[in-house]
Amino acid sequence: MSCLGATNLIQQSRPCLPAFRKCLSLNKSTKKTLDVLHAQKAHFRRNFAMNVVASSAAANGNGNGASNGGEYDYDFFCIGAGSGGVRAARVAAGTYGAKVGICEMPYNPIASDSAGGAGGTCVLRGCVPKKLFVYCSEYAEAFKDAQGFGWNIPGTPTLDWTTFLGKKNAELQRLNGIYGNLLKNSGVEMIEGRGVIVDPHTVEVAGRRVTAKNILVATGAKAFVPKFEGSELAIISDHALEVTEVPRSIAIIGGGYIAVEFASIFAGLGSEVHLVYRQPAPLRGFDEEVRTFAAEQYEQNTGIKLHPYRTPKSLKKLDNGKLEFTVSSANGSDGDATFIVDHVLAATGRRPNIGKLGLDAAGVKLSESGAIEVDKYSRTNVPSIWAVGDVTDRMALTPVALMESMALTKTIFGNEPTAPDYDNIATAVFSNPQIGTVGLSEEQAVQHYKNVDVYTSAFRPMRNTISGAQARTFMKLLVAADTDVVVGCHMVGPDSAEILQGMGVAVKMGIKKKDLDSVVGIHPSAAEEFVTMRSVTRKVREGQPVAA
Repeated sequence: MSCLGATNLIQQSRPCLPAFRKCLSLNKSTKKTLDVLHAQKAHFRRNFAMNVVASSAAANGNGNGASNGGEYDYDFFCIGAGSGGVRAARVAAGTYGAKVGICEMPYNPIASDSAGGAGGTCVLRGCVPKKLFVYCSEYAEAFKDAQGFGWNIPGTPTLDWTTFLGKKNAELQRLNGIYGNLLKNSGVEMIEGRGVIVDPHTVEVAGRRVTAKNILVATGAKAFVPKFEGSELAIISDHALEVTEVPRSIAIIGGGYIAVEFASIFAGLGSEVHLVYRQPAPLRGFDEEVRTFAAEQYEQNTGIKLHPYRTPKSLKKLDNGKLEFTVSSANGSDGDATFIVDHVLAATGRRPNIGKLGLDAAGVKLSESGAIEVDKYSRTNVPSIWAVGDVTDRMALTPVALMESMALTKTIFGNEPTAPDYDNIATAVFSNPQIGTVGLSEEQAVQHYKNVDVYTSAFRPMRNTISGAQARTFMKLLVAADTDVVVGCHMVGPDSAEILQGMGVAVKMGIKKKDLDSVVGIHPSAAEEFVTMRSVTRKVREGQPVAA
């Protein structure tokens, strides 16, 4: 910011100063009034500082943000109005005063090369609609539990699927509109259409070319369907969220988040569910004890039919409209198996959405996995082009994309180079039962620390003692024995996501086991188990198990 600019800003603020000084001189006799005046003074200073920052951003064209002196149409242009792109655009415009544009394709609940919508995957065809499906599927179990508590429910409760689907889609349309308004209210210009990079400073959208000092690619990821005979007959999660009726039977390929969540959803809705995966247990990458416990609960208490060590072989449509799905043995120990189902859902992961973006034209480098390669500040090898979220294949979680966007705007516009912090990010799997986790798995903890104390607890939740449900809960703490620091926390059972959000704060702050021991628990609750586990289940020293 120039000296002249600062002088002008101070002069503009001077009319406020006499009134402010007058306020300071009144009623000094009471502490209450002084507190109010001090608060007013602090508020004035904050507003003044914000004006200085905004003025600086508007004047400085070489690193601190906005106004590039007319050289470009925008200071910042985002391709993709999902969670990451919207957050970056809003902060760049609203906080730093940058001139910002963003492009996104027209709304449709099923994504394609010509359809998307403001809000992106998470809001329109991912986390949000999936969670609504989870809620819907939980009522069948709730009705059963209620009878265990003495509630008399005449007849069999029935689900009007059309009503639910209509309300779900109405909510998505509402959210799509909200995201558009958030951008508009922040001063971001929205251009509808597919964005294609022409060169390091130019993007073409629906035949219109715009230029920008900095370009952000935030196009997310898209579902991946493995190739096998008849694979074109499989549906993906987008379609699963739009099925016109609850399937009588469904086979799901995959063992990750999406697979086990949809398996639980459809099992809760009454479908016969086959879960096919090539690993010995679902949820590869999670703590092994958690994986084993969760798999037992899926099979014993939700009725999901698990098929480990299996890979898809062929898929054929029968004359009656059903599908004949054949799977082969992944380890060669068993022969083929065949299922007759209504749908086959491929939930085998997602791949960075980089098609038709023009990255080659700009010289943007890709990783071996096909993701946009970025440095720790989310910058590509082309200095004016940046990328955040799933398209970079770092950690495919919506809150992570938001974190990356906040760090990026500080780096570009705040003159504060900031790298995202990926340590101890809590996450949850909304299957039945829920899974919550933060920090290291036991396997990772042993590899990293060598000396580890393991605390576990498994029990039947209080509700189930009356309802008659057999589902159990599992909780686990991992402690670095040399420092007493809690390095991992895991839970399988009801309310895991809510409980692990709180534990996530504790683990992120480096809490020690003795600190947890000093906390008085909330009773009766499942959460109190994390602060009442006193006996070590097992010890690991120098990477080897020893007597506890």
